[in-house]
Amino acid sequence: MKRARFTEEQIIGVLKEQETGAKTADLARRHGVSEGTIYNWKAKYGGLEVSEAKRLRALQDENAKLKRLLAEAMLDNAGLKDLLSKNW
Repeated sequence: MKRARFTEEQIIGVLKEQETGAKTADLARRHGVSEGTIYNWKAKYGGLEVSEAKRLRALQDENAKLKRLLAEAMLDNAGLKDLLSKNW
């Protein structure tokens, strides 16, 4: 998995600069990212504060963990059903 170059705090800082009136092209050049990246950040983090972004990340991690647990439980359940359906 690719490691992010910018933390949520840095991303929100860049977006705050954009909200104050800085041009997107100038921000992109200064921070070494494309304009598309800034627009993607705005779609994901637009209007969030740093604490909200951290909470969002924690919720996403927890959701991924729960999905993995559910998938494992369903796989175990399917295996048990297959085993019980066979005639001995």
